[in-house]
Amino acid sequence: MSDRPLIAVPAGRVEAGRIQGWGPDAYVVAEPYVAALRRAGARPVILAGPESDPPEEVLAPFAGLLLAGGGDLDPGLYSARRDERVYGVDGDRDALELALACSALDRGLPTLAICRGMQVVNVVRGGSLHQHLPDPLGRGAHGDPTSGVLVTHGVKVAGGSRLAAATNTTRLGACTSVHHQGVDRLGEGLRSVGWSDDGLVEALEPIDDGGWMVAVQWHPEITAADDAAQQSLFDAFAREARRCAALV
Repeated sequence: MSDRPLIAVPAGRVEAGRIQGWGPDAYVVAEPYVAALRRAGARPVILAGPESDPPEEVLAPFAGLLLAGGGDLDPGLYSARRDERVYGVDGDRDALELALACSALDRGLPTLAICRGMQVVNVVRGGSLHQHLPDPLGRGAHGDPTSGVLVTHGVKVAGGSRLAAATNTTRLGACTSVHHQGVDRLGEGLRSVGWSDDGLVEALEPIDDGGWMVAVQWHPEITAADDAAQQSLFDAFAREARRCAALV
């Protein structure tokens, strides 16, 4: 039996015409996620499109779940009026990822949630989001996803957290961000374990010890090939997935 754990990675949808020479809609996952998982010894499997099967059946073959970055969640999911600067809402992706996140958290399936993925985890636990960070924090503080502008900043990490154990540090110095939303009200059963210097929550974990889940607001996959601290997140995730698979 292979020791490369299967990791479910839901894909984002790209509208027709966005890919040159490709007429219909497409489902995509950015290559750096796949590469980081493979370096960690995991085998990513891309999930495409809405699912009619129950989330526990969808996740049954997998030893872990990775929730990647992408467009904004529908603010109605956290009972907010939609800001005009919200972009890229995909109701099918929202429904799939919220269902998978809820199932993974409930059963303790190892989960790594990145950027949008962290927001999914917070919302599925009843939390809310700042819909446009330049309003409370100032222009360009965490990048601009609509123009692709990246920002690099440090993150303070809570000692004793899963994140600290994975990265072996309480200060990450070069985290790459490109997002205009972030955690506002914290979801039930979650705790913040990472913060940027401007006070934004940059990482979440479950309060209990029911399973390994780390959610980060930045994009470790972008620099993981050259930054051991960022790759270590994927390595720790793969180890937990491998351990989970061995218990089945």
